[in-house]
Amino acid sequence: MPDNYMVNFDTRELPQVEEEYIILGSGIAGLYTALSASRAGSSVTVLTKQTMMDTGTDKAQGGIAAALGGDDSPALHRQDTLVAGAGLCDTEAVAALVSEGPDRVRELIDLGAIFDHDSQGLALTMEGAHSQRRILHASGDATGAEIQRVLTMRVREDERIKVLENHYVVDLLVRENTCYGVLAYDRENEEYRVFRGKVTVLATGGLGRIFEHNTNPEIATGDGIAIAFRAGAEVMDMEFIQFHPTVLNLPGAPRFLISEAVRGEGAYLRNIQGQRFMQRYHDLAELAPRDIVVRAILKEMAGTGSNKVFLDLTHLDPDLIKLRFPNIMKTCAEYQLDITVDPIPIAPAAHYMMGGVKINLVGETSIKGLYACGEVSCPGVHGANRLASNSLLDGLVFGGRIVEETKHFLQDYQPRHLEFACDWLLKPAKTDYADLRRKLVVMMGEKVGPVRSSEGMREALMFFDQWSYLRRHGVDNAEQMELKNMLQVGELVAEAALARRESRGGHYRVDCPDAYQRWQKHIIFRR
Repeated sequence: MPDNYMVNFDTRELPQVEEEYIILGSGIAGLYTALSASRAGSSVTVLTKQTMMDTGTDKAQGGIAAALGGDDSPALHRQDTLVAGAGLCDTEAVAALVSEGPDRVRELIDLGAIFDHDSQGLALTMEGAHSQRRILHASGDATGAEIQRVLTMRVREDERIKVLENHYVVDLLVRENTCYGVLAYDRENEEYRVFRGKVTVLATGGLGRIFEHNTNPEIATGDGIAIAFRAGAEVMDMEFIQFHPTVLNLPGAPRFLISEAVRGEGAYLRNIQGQRFMQRYHDLAELAPRDIVVRAILKEMAGTGSNKVFLDLTHLDPDLIKLRFPNIMKTCAEYQLDITVDPIPIAPAAHYMMGGVKINLVGETSIKGLYACGEVSCPGVHGANRLASNSLLDGLVFGGRIVEETKHFLQDYQPRHLEFACDWLLKPAKTDYADLRRKLVVMMGEKVGPVRSSEGMREALMFFDQWSYLRRHGVDNAEQMELKNMLQVGELVAEAALARRESRGGHYRVDCPDAYQRWQKHIIFRR
């Protein structure tokens, strides 16, 4: 039988909830979509696998990009996004992002988000590959936490929105290419539940946790991509993983993101010999696109025999550092680093997924009734390399577009109450899932990391083949479900990376180091 489910179940035997919108995920994309749907008069249930605050949004530091400055324009923002995307951006999707972005940010402000100000009004900073200062930030380097705060507050106040925490979505309920809702596992009560929705929205975030070294929260294990792929949805650009160049690299310390805004304010990158090096790699030096900075750092590390380089703020005004980067300063101080006088040891780590579930300009996937927004989705807006601080904006713009589109969808909706069941999965395999997870993340970092080769990726695919038999087996708990999803998305990343025989943006192969016009196209998978 097809392996499109992870557990045996029968919807006729399970508790059921019916709603107009079922939204999976509680970051900026999920909560903004929920608020937009509620304002349109719809009832909404939000499912999140841990708490509302366990999101990638809450961890975002640098800011949110929007053309709000006097010398800026959507046209300039569009051009910067296209250049960073290395030839693979969907131009219509980018146009939607940059033209609608300013109004979505103003809407956040109207909801109560408090961004930093200076004497000119909103304080706008610079980040890599931007031609203008257009990055809004909050409390210096806590932009995501402020956005998460205000959206969480507004959602909790809204009587039309119900949020169910600790609900792990197991699989989509799809028949004849139409989605009718989801099967979820209530982790607190240890029971399966069915959530039927006229509109189901994936807003589950990224997959950074499939790599050993990453900047992502624990929840970022690629669940949304995996369940969509199992259900038959198209996924696109899976080879394009963005590795952030500046991540704290200290023995005994977690891999903590050092925001791109630090370089935007003038910090230098130095190798272990104390030499600045980025001028040798790009005219924009430290503000070059992220993929270029990552490869430059890796080359310097290899050339000096070190596992790190340094991010140096010591020439900057200490008062500016304290004002702009209080959280970074506090975290580094916990490891006896005073960033006003000590260079920060850093190395690249997995950060953002440019690919994901393929969507069109209104957030619709290839399955009717299933939509996606935020990092789980791929509208083609980021191309092969995301422009810094476009990610939060992406969730707002395409979340809003989903609701505008589905207003019409709901008007024509003809309800069908179908039952779903699976009884062909074998009992859970006797596997050490914790050990398998450790092997997976190490393998992904070594074989499918920022520098790839044909040999390494073939070894990765052999690893996935070795464990493919697990698809025929059910699972006992959410941790096992999560690992099966990680195996699924890891295989998709490796398969796409092996297929793309060139280097472009976040995808770099030592055996195919150049970009080719014939590869200016997308790789789309559908099971």
